[in-house]
Amino acid sequence: MHKPFTPLLALLFAGGAYAQEAYTIGEINSYKAQPAFLEPYKKGMELAVEQINAAGGIQGKQLRLVTRDDNATPGDAVRAAEELIAREKVDVLMGSFLSHVGLALTDFAQQKKRFFLAAEPLTDKIVWEHGNRYTFRLRPSTYMQVAMLVPEAVALKKKRWAIVYPNYEYGQSAVATFKQLLKAAQPDVEFVAEQATPLGKVDAGSVAQALEDAKPDAIFNVLFAADLAKFVREGNTRGLFAGRSVVSLLSGEPEYLDTLKSETPEGWIVTGYPWYAIQTPEHKAFLDAYMKRFKDYPRAGSVVGYNAVQSVAAGLAKAGSADTEKLITAFRGLQVATPFGPITYRTQDHQSTMGAYVGKTALRMGKGVMVDFTYRDGAKYQPSDAEVKRLRKDE
Repeated sequence: MHKPFTPLLALLFAGGAYAQEAYTIGEINSYKAQPAFLEPYKKGMELAVEQINAAGGIQGKQLRLVTRDDNATPGDAVRAAEELIAREKVDVLMGSFLSHVGLALTDFAQQKKRFFLAAEPLTDKIVWEHGNRYTFRLRPSTYMQVAMLVPEAVALKKKRWAIVYPNYEYGQSAVATFKQLLKAAQPDVEFVAEQATPLGKVDAGSVAQALEDAKPDAIFNVLFAADLAKFVREGNTRGLFAGRSVVSLLSGEPEYLDTLKSETPEGWIVTGYPWYAIQTPEHKAFLDAYMKRFKDYPRAGSVVGYNAVQSVAAGLAKAGSADTEKLITAFRGLQVATPFGPITYRTQDHQSTMGAYVGKTALRMGKGVMVDFTYRDGAKYQPSDAEVKRLRKDE
């Protein structure tokens, strides 16, 4: 005897139909640990999802976003990925901020044979030494961003360099690339001091004093977030930056300049995001939509979150499916329209050609900004294909 068709059953069937009519992104990130970057990042993702769904979705299917916090630890990130796959039945995995967490998810993607877009972690290993067929990366890597800064460093014609960086994968990777590329371009360069600090626990006074004692001609800084603010404050107090050139990775991003406020040192050469002065039509459309939606200006994280979702949507549309192998094929050579202009995911290492802005820090009305900036296309700051092939071991 057939059971009656109850309203509850109808609801369950409707839920199943909804699931079939949506693609779900499972996103994992260090929201609690790195809010300055990741709160804007989440807004960028939300804006992209809303725009895609308002335009009819992806070939008629809506896009759904489910986020999890990884507590800034690789183990929690992997557990979150397992839960997203098992309970939420997500179609793709995306996210991560800290490089060592991104590497853990890269390995997870290979083990589970699941597509993973590393949105933000910058270590080169994600697309080179630890690269695999299942992992793609959006943001310009440490190699790419350092390569954008090295010509500026060479032009300074400084011989004695001091270095300060957070002592984990991202910082180590950035410093290794800086030394390699600067030495190749300027063989007589000397590295006279090196301070490797615990992530989030910099003893800024001691670090600034150690660098001052070394009497360098110039400084390469890789500290960011709260560590950067503490370092700048102590460096200003001790006169560390007076008369010295500073080249600093990421320090032109508004999430970090906003924190420095009137303490922003002038004239540092940085990568960053001068949202207030980019005049391209693509960026203006993004800026207008973002400010209308959130009543706030975008940060670098906003663009990364937006581009990550747009990339997944473009890949799903090209693949016509969330099937992992079809997505991999679709992402190789995938072109995506972004607020920075079109980007491409390279076939040879799964790295996107998204670039960054290089300029100098300045103070305007008590606030840090970027001036004298230019956009550097990520496609122009890559090692040779032969070098990439040597570094990658998966294929």
